Amino acid sequence: MKKEAMLYEKLGENKIHCYLCSHHCRIGPSGFGICGVRQNIDGVLYTHVYGEAIAHHIDPIEKKPLYHFFPGSEAYSIATVGCNFKCGFCQNWQISQVSYRDGLLEDGYALTPEKIVQEARKHGCKSISYTYTEPTIFFEYAFDTAYLAKQEGLYNNFVTNGYMTKETLEAIHPYLDACNVDLKSFREEFYRDICKAHLQPVLDSIRLMKKLNIWVEITTLVVPGQNDSDTELANIAQFIASVGKEIPWHITRFHPNYQFTDQAPTPLETLKETLKIGKQYGLRYIYLGNVSLESDIHCYNCRKPVIKRTYSHVEKVNIKQGKCSFCGTKIDGVW
Repeated sequence: MKKEAMLYEKLGENKIHCYLCSHHCRIGPSGFGICGVRQNIDGVLYTHVYGEAIAHHIDPIEKKPLYHFFPGSEAYSIATVGCNFKCGFCQNWQISQVSYRDGLLEDGYALTPEKIVQEARKHGCKSISYTYTEPTIFFEYAFDTAYLAKQEGLYNNFVTNGYMTKETLEAIHPYLDACNVDLKSFREEFYRDICKAHLQPVLDSIRLMKKLNIWVEITTLVVPGQNDSDTELANIAQFIASVGKEIPWHITRFHPNYQFTDQAPTPLETLKETLKIGKQYGLRYIYLGNVSLESDIHCYNCRKPVIKRTYSHVEKVNIKQGKCSFCGTKIDGVW
């Protein structure tokens, strides 16, 4: 469904400045933004994906991954086509790299914000997750859904590349409770060459999320030969610690996909070494993703398990009123 977009300004001569994300696209008549789903039509910016889902599922919140946000709960998860990044290792490239710029799409289906909230409540979901592709590019859809969800006592979370602008975050933050941000690298050239974007806006978004009291968890997909040096991983750990040592860091194993099919999976030893690096910088909570290790939450004070999991299934909870049942230390998160 076509709908007038938010967060843009008219520049004259039917040109438009979109400031939804940090690409800050200047779009000429009939043109599209980098995301491929927002178009200048007669001097008005429209989104083509409002109410047009490409995927919806009920997922464990741990799958996002959000480990400290209502552990053991379920999230009604939705996505549209499109993305503002071009990552060659994207695991959802079949839907994220589809574009209205390239022609009419037939795979989407109507799913209104009202229906999403209704279904989430019907199935006992604690939250709605805007995920699989980049939620920033279907912002109007996510915004209206998140607003309605809040009225019905539901929570909202983004699984995002963090490339939204300050204005976008400030607009959604009254309704947005948590984010898992992909911090893909700590080198500008990685973002420029592989993601076709820039590093600094992602760092700025993470800092702003923390300031706005949005619960943040960070994921880094460790790709052999691309972002797996000890120096780079230490830089990421140091940055996270500077924002907040309570921010969970998900260190995730890469598996060959999309344009990176010739790349080997991440050695398990690399992930274990990265875990050590994170601990050296004082991070309280570090998890290994895409492997069956390090999914329990341990109290950072007494080191006893306060949440025990098998994969994404919570088996035992030793948290009472947000505190460790063993020593009384406050465990960071949303419980």
